[in-house]
Amino acid sequence: MRAIDVMTTSVTFAHPDTTVQEAARTLADNHISGMPVVDEKGELVGMITEGDLLHRAEIGTGVAKRAWWLDFLASTRELASEYVREHSHKVSDLMTTGVVVVSEDTPVGEIAELLERHRIKRVPVVKDGRVTGVVSRANLIRALASIVTGPDASASTDDQSIRDGVVAALKNTRWSLPRESILVKDGVVHLWGVVTSDEESNAIRVAAENVPGVKEVNSHMEYPVALPAM
Repeated sequence: MRAIDVMTTSVTFAHPDTTVQEAARTLADNHISGMPVVDEKGELVGMITEGDLLHRAEIGTGVAKRAWWLDFLASTRELASEYVREHSHKVSDLMTTGVVVVSEDTPVGEIAELLERHRIKRVPVVKDGRVTGVVSRANLIRALASIVTGPDASASTDDQSIRDGVVAALKNTRWSLPRESILVKDGVVHLWGVVTSDEESNAIRVAAENVPGVKEVNSHMEYPVALPAM
């Protein structure tokens, strides 16, 4: 498997001048923990994550007050950096730069190693300088969970046709899933995503069950996590 086989293609972006509040709202509304930051040309300039927004003065989660002698030992640069992280309202001041990226052809084994080595949860997929997708730890876990062990570990043409059929069956519905959330192995469909009701989950399952060639549908749907208001 390569990055293009498992990546999320419906990528949510932020911009350097996006406010911290807008970024937090976007992460919460889309049930994601991080997103690429692109400039006006669409080129990747950084990543903004929940961790970057964790220590904020507005909600009382700034860096804990230290003993006076620790503040005395801390450099002015360190103290100034903490102040900016707690008080700045622009993503450009909080985002991580020097982002680790992969190509669409990068093997998933190499991606897993990058995530582990750099202690990150996701990596942008870049083609010709533009972000075409994101591979997260969740994407890799989903790919692993969908694999049925057997003598032939490669996806068959039938599996690809079934996946195309499920994508088509859900198209133009208010509960549709992106392609990367639908994985098929040996006729067994695995569905991943966030739903707001049992009825929505059932509609997605039924749509998949009605696709010719489907032997079984395994739903891994989750409900959104409620976050405290800022």
